[in-house]
Amino acid sequence: MNALLLAAAAEEQPPLIPHLDELVIGLIAFVIVFGFLAKKLLPNINNVLEQRREAIEGGIEKAESAQIEAQSVLEQYKAQLAEARHEAARLRQEATEQGTAIIQEMKAEGQRQREEIIAAGHTQIEADRKAASASLRQDVGKLATDLAGKLVGESLEDVARQSRTIDRFLEELEEKAEAVR
Repeated sequence: MNALLLAAAAEEQPPLIPHLDELVIGLIAFVIVFGFLAKKLLPNINNVLEQRREAIEGGIEKAESAQIEAQSVLEQYKAQLAEARHEAARLRQEATEQGTAIIQEMKAEGQRQREEIIAAGHTQIEADRKAASASLRQDVGKLATDLAGKLVGESLEDVARQSRTIDRFLEELEEKAEAVR
C-alpha cells in the first residue's frame, strides 16, 4: 500500500481531475446503484404514483357524479317546490271561491229569513188589525146601542137590528175616513 501511495505521489496529477481507475470504479458503482434503484425502487414509485393518479381521477369522477346527482336532486326539489307553490295557489283560489260562495249563500239565506220575518210581521199585523177591528166593532156597537137606547128611550136588544145599525154606522165612519184621506 505504501507503494501505491508513493506511485500516486510520484505522478503528480491535479487534484480536481480523478484517476481513471477511480472513475471506472465510481461509474460501476453508479450503474449498480442506478440498476438497483431502477429495478426495485422505481417500480414501487411508479405504482404509488399510478395509485395516486387513479385515486385523484376517481375522486374527481366521484365529485363530478356527486355534483351531477346533487344538481338532479336540486332540480327535483325545485320542481317539487314549484308544484307545491302551484298547489298552494290553487288551494288559495279554491278557498277564496268557497268563501265567496258561502258569503253569497249566507246573504241569500239572510235575505230569505228577512223576507219570511217581514211576511210573518205583515201577517201578524193584519191579523192584529182584524182582531182590533172586530173588537172595536163590538165595543163601538155596544156603546152605540146603549147610547141610542138612552136617546130613543127604548131598549135596542134585538140582535139583528143592533147588528145592522152597528154595521151601517161603521160603514159611514169608514167612508168619512176615506174621504178625508
